Amino acid sequence: MNYTPLLLSLKIASIATIIVFIIGIFLARIIARNSFPGKNVVESIILLPMVLPPTVVGFGLLYLFGKNGIIGSLLLEWFNFQIVFTWIGAVIASVVVSFPLMYQSASAAFQNFDLNIENAALTMGASKWKVFWTISFPLAFPGLLAGTVLTFARALGEFGATLMIAGYIPNKTETIPLAIYFAVESGNMEAATFWVIIIVLLGFSSIMWLNWWTKRNILRFSEINNKR
Repeated sequence: MNYTPLLLSLKIASIATIIVFIIGIFLARIIARNSFPGKNVVESIILLPMVLPPTVVGFGLLYLFGKNGIIGSLLLEWFNFQIVFTWIGAVIASVVVSFPLMYQSASAAFQNFDLNIENAALTMGASKWKVFWTISFPLAFPGLLAGTVLTFARALGEFGATLMIAGYIPNKTETIPLAIYFAVESGNMEAATFWVIIIVLLGFSSIMWLNWWTKRNILRFSEINNKR
């Protein structure tokens, strides 16, 4: 059995999750704590990939990163590099499709604690950077972790947009969802069943671990409050 789809899927999902985690926290932090004209429009655009068919997202990515696309043509002209039909294209697809999950979780996490805690630290002379890492981030961490796990699981299972921009190239862009689809297309039900079991186990393990971690920390928080 060729395990390239598993290794490639884990690689793409991990890179996509790191990118989404950093950008998601940055945007959620800025947007959640500020009001400005057009905020609803901005948030609607950010969350749009969550409700659009993945093929529509993939079409948009092709429009941007294809050889004749706005960004793709520049990359080809300046660096002789193309994103279409590469694993990098699969990463971009996973980032775009999974980003709304991280943004929603991070936005909710930053709004769920009292802003006065941050203001008190700022009043005492702490820098905004120090306040974020010592107060805001730890308080929002449970929500951020939930968003991270969901982002990884979603990136791992991304299919439609990936097929549009990365295509199906064995050992190069063959993620688990693509391996399942084309195994079924070729009548190789044994391989398809194997990869279905693998991706179900990965997704189930991720969600189960997140639920266990959440319940454990809720219980620990309750015990601390009872001791007080």
